[in-house]
Amino acid sequence: MIKAFLVDDEPLARDELAYLLKRTKQVEITGEAESIESALEQLLFVEADVIFLDIQLADESGLDLANKILQLKHRPEIVFATAYDEYALKAFELQAIDYLLKPFDESRVQLTINKLSHLFSSRGAVIAHKGQRKEENDRIAITVEERIVIIKVSEILYIGTVEGKTVVVTDKNKYQVSEPLVNFERRLSSHDIIRVHRAYLINVNAIVEIEPWFHSTYNLIMQDGEKVPVSRTYTKDLKQLLDF
Repeated sequence: MIKAFLVDDEPLARDELAYLLKRTKQVEITGEAESIESALEQLLFVEADVIFLDIQLADESGLDLANKILQLKHRPEIVFATAYDEYALKAFELQAIDYLLKPFDESRVQLTINKLSHLFSSRGAVIAHKGQRKEENDRIAITVEERIVIIKVSEILYIGTVEGKTVVVTDKNKYQVSEPLVNFERRLSSHDIIRVHRAYLINVNAIVEIEPWFHSTYNLIMQDGEKVPVSRTYTKDLKQLLDF
């Protein structure tokens, strides 16, 4: 099912769109909002594959929310759903997947859902391919002083930055390397290694416990007993991944 979030300050328009989306039997409505502030708050805690977004929101513009969504690490797709056709060019500049005009036409809404289904199916094939590559390539070379050490990616617990140096921690050793953290994030993007803080990448399979901390943040207790902080920026991604 496609998880959809609706943003429109007109309750009747939201209800109409929700009704048509549910009739496709391919969409689950995970949330609704009538303002940018409410939408951003809810999107921290609910899953959304796509946001259906009106452009005229009382004294606000849906275009501003679209700009904020573009900054998210794992952003939902955007479909503008509005009564104004003059913003279409600007909408597609903001990487909108489609542009629906009010009053909504059921067959046109179905076309949008078909487009989204095709997009997500294509992405699923890419992710599956990456998963196959991960199994085939579970080793990574790191430079430690003047040596090149080969380690198993599955044995990495976390990678952190300490006093300007990158430390790779495995279940057997710790390696201090000069390679920046962002390089490891890129090299390990097809594995279960994710960023949870500007100074930490972690192996999701090495988490033992999740400890709530201040201001909606968390500490991760890793297999070696160390605590790794999760910043608010990455909290939503972690919640979605681990479903908590």
